[in-house]
Amino acid sequence: MTQVLSTTPGLYPLPDWAKDELASLKGRQKGGLVSGDESAEVGDAYDRAREEVVDLQADAGLDLVVEGQLRWDDMLTHPLAVADAVETRGIVRYFDNNNFYREPVVTGDLSATGDVAADLEATAELTDADRNAVLPGPYTLSQLATDDHYGDEAAFLSALADFLAAEAEQLPEVETLFLLEPSLLESPPGDGADERASEAIDAVAQAADADVVAHTYWESHGGDGGIDEKVYAHLMDADVDAVGFDFVANHEDNAYVISEYGAKDDIALGIVDGQNTLVEDSSEIAERVEWTLDNAHGVGFETAYATINTPTFYLPSGKFEEKLAALGAVERAEVKA
Repeated sequence: MTQVLSTTPGLYPLPDWAKDELASLKGRQKGGLVSGDESAEVGDAYDRAREEVVDLQADAGLDLVVEGQLRWDDMLTHPLAVADAVETRGIVRYFDNNNFYREPVVTGDLSATGDVAADLEATAELTDADRNAVLPGPYTLSQLATDDHYGDEAAFLSALADFLAAEAEQLPEVETLFLLEPSLLESPPGDGADERASEAIDAVAQAADADVVAHTYWESHGGDGGIDEKVYAHLMDADVDAVGFDFVANHEDNAYVISEYGAKDDIALGIVDGQNTLVEDSSEIAERVEWTLDNAHGVGFETAYATINTPTFYLPSGKFEEKLAALGAVERAEVKA
């Protein structure tokens, strides 16, 4: 029988009080964005906000707690934005939505900062619960960042994989690591690049002392809606423990790919909508878990991570909290698959 564990891909919205307090401390312009050397007052505000979202996850009953990534002004590019040999320049639209991030431009050899590890160490002091770390995947980071140093796409992707692997090596003890790879669907790699993307993910996964989930989300812009079949075939070659699927954006195509091409022993099920304020109830979430497991014909899973399909920074704080509570209750609803 499949073990169902609830967790999220992180990037939580700041609590409303923290938005106001940090705005007064930092300002709302570019100079107030996180750079890795914030003042003690700013750090204290983030510490208190982190404690609040960790408590929210505990109250909701989530099995794997994330740090929340509340300091990530730049969504997925944050680990680069705070790194040496990286300049943040103009504002760039984040995929095709109304969020923006600073363009990280790599100007020299990359080295890990331990910024993500430090936030996770702070989280470990707040809870004894099992923890889930979150990093951008190397392929997505290569699509969102700009290379002014390594010279070609393959070398840049390899350097980013090494950078993220070094970040992963510094992580404190965690149960899982979610590598967020929306670009595998939003701008899928072509021939040759698809194999290199898989190898880059593999390099990060091998450096992590945790179960690794390569989590994909949103609709594919290169195929029929789900993950491109050839991209998926190469991803299956990577040394990850699970692939994550966005069953909110596209459930039929993703179920077909799994049934047709198989899957890892574990799977992440993106079955709560991280962009819609409509709050699902726990029985509805349990039914979605049942459907996805039942429609993976011929495939059995040891563990299924029931999760929100996307990061949740899009949501108002109140709706975010309600969705956490519903997701955490999924195991108290009856999952029959």
